[in-house]
Amino acid sequence: MPRIQDIGSFNAVREAGLAKLLPSIPRITVGMGTCGRGNGAEEVYHALNEAIQRGGLDVLLAGVGCFGACFQEPLVAVRLPGAPLVILKRVQAHDAARILEGVSTAVMPPDLIDCKIEEWDHITGTLRYGQGYPEIATWNTLPFFKGQKKIVLRNCGLINPSDIEEYIAVGGYQALYKVLIDARPESVIEQIKASRLRGRGGAGFLTGNKWDFLAKAKAEPKYIICNADEGDPGAYMNRNEIEGDPHALLEGMIIGAYVTGASEGIIYVRAEYPLAVRRLNRAIEQAREYGLLGTNILDRGFNFNIEMVQGAGAFVCGEETALIASLEGFAGRPRPRPPYPAQKGLYGKPTDINNVETWYNIAPIVTRGAGWFAETGSVKSPGTKVFSLVGKVTNTGLVEMPLGTPLKSFIYDIGEGAPNGRHVKAVQTGGPSGGCIPVEMLDTPVDYESLAQLGSIMGSGGMVVMDEDNCMVDVARYFVEFTHSESCGK
Repeated sequence: MPRIQDIGSFNAVREAGLAKLLPSIPRITVGMGTCGRGNGAEEVYHALNEAIQRGGLDVLLAGVGCFGACFQEPLVAVRLPGAPLVILKRVQAHDAARILEGVSTAVMPPDLIDCKIEEWDHITGTLRYGQGYPEIATWNTLPFFKGQKKIVLRNCGLINPSDIEEYIAVGGYQALYKVLIDARPESVIEQIKASRLRGRGGAGFLTGNKWDFLAKAKAEPKYIICNADEGDPGAYMNRNEIEGDPHALLEGMIIGAYVTGASEGIIYVRAEYPLAVRRLNRAIEQAREYGLLGTNILDRGFNFNIEMVQGAGAFVCGEETALIASLEGFAGRPRPRPPYPAQKGLYGKPTDINNVETWYNIAPIVTRGAGWFAETGSVKSPGTKVFSLVGKVTNTGLVEMPLGTPLKSFIYDIGEGAPNGRHVKAVQTGGPSGGCIPVEMLDTPVDYESLAQLGSIMGSGGMVVMDEDNCMVDVARYFVEFTHSESCGK
């Protein structure tokens, strides 16, 4: 495929991707994130592939990321031409023959059916799968998905993360094209500032202000860093986001680099995330091949490269100054601020660090506008936040909700409470640095200020539910020991 240099070549790639997402023959996808693989998705994929090959069937088979409903894995999605996308739950390898029989008869095995998707908003355009199957529930009417708004997770579980053409088919790199062709860098920074997007790594600092500081810095070179060192127990949002949609991360970083004048980008990711690392490496290679990363991006004279560095798993390296020390080859220990990284960061040069999820919000804001983004969430905390809902709760998985949603909505509406008739005792937010919020306070809105008033934090988005069998003394002991072992001691 030639490099993308103009709107004609861009549209050609988009059409090639749409032909894969909405083909004229049946398409089957298997959720191949870490959660799916852990529940047997690889065996399901191989069983389907062997049956398709053995029968000489005209069926497309692809792997995708996690759709969020981890408690229902392995998930398989089937789309017949002109029909809705039907999602099947808890599929096993021995179900392959039944699924392929359903493809030929247009009747899926009823015991496997979870929900359907007729159309999907990928931010840059609506993908219409088809209509029909009135007896099957629409995805957003199920308790787990009701109320969710997928901005960050807009593509996860629906596109092949290893295929750049499918990402471009659902509007990928459209925001980057818009910025490089039409926009002035300062106007994009003002748009990010107007959106009031706050860093999703825990501190909640305004992203636009960070970018403004970096853009105005005089020293060269400038660096931008993605902090993918996700270390909170029970948190796996960043891992799944990268596994399911790695190009969205790259697009956000490339836009950020262009408007701030950065020439080098680094993704600092945990070595314990091998699948995310593999898919990110593939995405970086493809972005370079298609002229979206490297030298003379989109033929606009803009040069920017991204390097990936694997961290050794030190919890403290999630703190930005410790992360910078680690990148420089020193022990990962926090440094006093000021000076802040935007003034004096990596190798003493101006540096911007943003969390994975922050970068995922950039393209939607550029495409839809700051006003659209601010319509969701609360006044001080616009937008959505992805949480990993785990622990003693019936429905576990990744949940993306508007900021300001009460805690009880996560626990009782989406999670459907504790399993086996048990009673919820507390929910821990913010990882080891956060706190355990008792059931009496679950009316609290989930945003930066409200959780801080309770003595907890939102952190990167881990949400661990505890029931009546959990001893809070043991919980406190565990997190004190964890912090003592993993932190810098300050």
